[in-house]
Amino acid sequence: MDFSNILIKWYLQNKRDLPWRKTVDPYQIWLSEIMLQQTRVAQGMPYFFAFTKEFPTVKDLADAPEEKVLKLWQGLGYYSRARNLHKTAQYIAYDLNGVFPDSYKELLKLKGVGEYTAAAIASFSYNEAVPVVDGNVFRVLSRYFDVETDIALPSAKKEFAALAQELMPKETRGEAELSEANPAIFNQAIMEFGALQCVPKSPDCSKCVFNESCAALQKGKVNQLPVKSKKIKVTNRYFNYLILEDVCGNTLIQKRTEKGIWHNLYEFPLLETQTIVDFDVISKAAKDEMFPFYTIISIEDYSESTIIHKLSHQHLHIQFWKVKVKEKIENGVDAEILKTFPFPIVIYNFIEKQEINC
Repeated sequence: MDFSNILIKWYLQNKRDLPWRKTVDPYQIWLSEIMLQQTRVAQGMPYFFAFTKEFPTVKDLADAPEEKVLKLWQGLGYYSRARNLHKTAQYIAYDLNGVFPDSYKELLKLKGVGEYTAAAIASFSYNEAVPVVDGNVFRVLSRYFDVETDIALPSAKKEFAALAQELMPKETRGEAELSEANPAIFNQAIMEFGALQCVPKSPDCSKCVFNESCAALQKGKVNQLPVKSKKIKVTNRYFNYLILEDVCGNTLIQKRTEKGIWHNLYEFPLLETQTIVDFDVISKAAKDEMFPFYTIISIEDYSESTIIHKLSHQHLHIQFWKVKVKEKIENGVDAEILKTFPFPIVIYNFIEKQEINC
């Protein structure tokens, strides 16, 4: 089909030089795909290099302590990806003898691997003719063919996957070298086209290779597609971190063991409130509830303003409070050890900025 041929020709002339495109190793492709979920390429690239250097094989990743994996992931966000990555590496290394599943159907059984990631690995590593459907693909196909299906609907992915499957070249690799018309190249081409050319806002349609055949452009609907009606409900939460400092300059941290955001990462003692609170509330909570066994010398706010840390479904309003105590903190940590623990990036940045003398 002309669409596929034009698309692949564009890709071969315009594709970015990305490290995971230079290999068919399913381990490296899996790493890159997990890292790039909800993450820009520029942000994910340093993490890919760091992980492949520290863990060159799936066995190396499997053998690493979870805290080391989380520490290396620090700042990339959506930490459940890192935990699932580690568990899946252990499953592949120990249960599958280090051998990745080699089909879309089997890849789907891996923890943390959904339809998109399984399709990406299956096509990029094994050239299986299975389409990838992500935000870029939704956008390119909905505009080119003027598809008004609401992509928030569960049925949309099946519809767009069927359309992509119809457009996809069916040649398979076999024992021969990859050609320029195969499932792997097509999948990468359509995603790259959405990332570089058919961008969400104000695409430069005058320079588009499809400007004579794109239905949305002909109908003046480029900015109306794809249709997505579902709105994300954002919850506001109010975090007050109390940073203890004892006579030895040590502080106290704890692991977030409950399910939810930042699971298994570390933080300072936390008081979560219903709204932004003042000194009186913090002082009473610190003395009566959080640290009744310490003699509190002073409490002060580290900053006059509240930090707002935005997650996909939550906005965290964060305040940091310094609490000096007279006694030595049991299991306290100093500044050097403190930085070796995996923290949510907002807390790590605060530590770096404040140069906490603990």
